Formats: sequence, structure tokens, C-alpha cells
Amino acid sequence: MSATKGGLVIFTANSNPSSRELGRRIAERLGVELGKVQVYQEANRETRVQIQESVRGKDVFIIQTVSRDVNTTIMELLIMVYACRTSCAHSIIGVLPYFPYSKQCKMRKRGSIVSKLLASMMCKAGLTHLITMDLHQKEIQGFFNIPVDNLRASPFLLQYIQEEIPDYRNAVIVAKSPASAKRAQSFAERLRLGIAVIHGEAQDAESDLVDGRHSPPTVKNMGAIHPSLEIPLLIPKEKPPITVVGDVGGRIAIIVDDIIDDVDTFLAAAETLKERGAYKIFVMATHGILSSDAPRLIEESAIDEVVVTNTVPHELQKLQCPKIKTVDISMILSEAIRRIHNGESMSYLFRNIGLDD
Repeated sequence: MSATKGGLVIFTANSNPSSRELGRRIAERLGVELGKVQVYQEANRETRVQIQESVRGKDVFIIQTVSRDVNTTIMELLIMVYACRTSCAHSIIGVLPYFPYSKQCKMRKRGSIVSKLLASMMCKAGLTHLITMDLHQKEIQGFFNIPVDNLRASPFLLQYIQEEIPDYRNAVIVAKSPASAKRAQSFAERLRLGIAVIHGEAQDAESDLVDGRHSPPTVKNMGAIHPSLEIPLLIPKEKPPITVVGDVGGRIAIIVDDIIDDVDTFLAAAETLKERGAYKIFVMATHGILSSDAPRLIEESAIDEVVVTNTVPHELQKLQCPKIKTVDISMILSEAIRRIHNGESMSYLFRNIGLDD
């Protein structure tokens, strides 16, 4: 990797030591030292940030990985961004490999679109550019009024499949629901493999039944509607029996998704694939949040291996479950930082990436 020019400062905004590892890897690849900053919690749980070197006129990159305390993570980032802004930094680029609250990017009944709120807060604090990876919905980029580079982890996951799964030619890429079929199709076409889709599982939070179009409830109230109007009611959905579209018998099943947090749907998919004759099951995702009892449930399940990237720290989960493997994506993040700082084109990092990827 070619060297960067002067005027570059890299900070890690996280007060959690285990979350600073990615920042150290990126700084090492760029051949620079991490900037000096103190981030800590006061006794009353307020976040305090003290930048201990000059950032005037410099390009500041703030790397923030999401710890279990998501809200503290966000405040650390916002306060550091604002501190750099008031210290006259030339530009302030946030590096959030996993964008928090990304699943709350649609209206849910009388809820709110929290991703939009978070984007507005970051821009208001002084962020001038954002680098992230595999947004849950690509449309989240439209919530920002600053440039957003949504990098992809799929090249690293595809490389892992080719190098670490000896008999991957006998594999089939599986979408655990129709919603993730496009991602599975992208993997399958690049690996020249078949695809299978599991249909009929319980609806998740992405279903249309819980979006804002069904609020207020669809109840006939002729007192509130003109007598001549008859608004037709939407027919409720009925879940069909679980079926697997595609042949997985005697094959390696590789389930792909962007986030693995609550593992119940993955465990159900693995059981279904085992019943259909798959002899080995892998789960591959970009962001391994693995909350609550996820490591224990994975260890006791039919899943043979879970492969995630280090966008989110999960060292504790790996100690609890040897099935969890990590793919390092610091290379692409460091190259993105170098290119932005040097004013080079980012198109090289998006080569061969289509609209559906």
C-alpha cells in the first residue's frame, strides 16, 4: 500500500479496549500512529473526550466500532466529531464499519426512523464524510447530506469460502428467507454455485405487516368515513409451510446474510437444511453482533461454522463458541482512508459491484 501524504490523523473513539483493535490494525497498515485522545465515562455516566494533539487543518478519521453499549458508542463518536470541528480540523471522516440502528430504517407503526435521526445528528455534529460497510439497507445513504462510501465485505467472505472450505464446489448458497435472496444470488453467481431459498419461516421485523402503512389500524368506522366510501381491507398474510426451493441433499449449505444477531432464524434454517440432507452448514455474515445467548445456541446447534468479519468486536463470543471464525477487513478500510486522504478515486474499491450487491 502506498504511503499517505501528511496531515492525516486517525483516532479511535471507543472507550472499550477490545473495540480499539480494528483501529490499531488500520493504523498499522497505513504506517501511522493512532492519535492521542482520552475517551472515558464520568462517575455519573457522562462521556468525556479530550483530544491531546493538534488537529487544525488536518484530515481527521475517527474509527468507531459498536460495543454492547450502543448508545454510549454513539455519544463518544458525536462528542469527538464536535471536538474536532471546534478545533478547526480540515475534514472529519467517520469510519463506522457497522452502522448502528440500521435495522430501524423504516417506519414501524407509531415508531420512528431512527437511522435518519442518527444520520442527522452526525451531520449536525460536524461529520463531513462517512465510511461504512454493508448497510442493512443501501437507501440509508440517502439519509445523509454528506458523501457516504458503503464498502462491501463480500470479496473477503468469498475468498474465505474458496480457501477454507475444501469441497466448496459441492456447496449451495442458501437464503434463509426470500428477503435475502439477492445477496445469496450474488454469492452464487460469483462462485458458480447453485442457490436455495427457504420460504415459509416466521415473518421477521422487515415484513410489511408492521410498517407505517398499517397505522392507524384498518378498522371500519363508518362514523368517521363518508357513507359513500368503502375502503377495502387488506387480506392478511398467511404463512405457508416451510419449504426449501432448491436441492441441498448431499451438499454443503452456506447461509449468507448481512447481520447475525438474534440467531433463532439461523438455527431454524440450519435444522431445515439438515432435514433436507445437507451434510455441512456454514453461516456467513458481515456483522457478527451475536447478542445474548447466541454463542451458546450456535455451539449446541446443527451449524458447523459461523464466519463473520471484525466490523464488530466479538472476542468474548469466540471464547464461548469455537465455531465462530473471523475475517479481517481492515485492509479495505485502510485503503479507503488512504484514497480519501490523497484525493484518489474510490471506484477501485467498488469494481464488479452491481446494484443488487
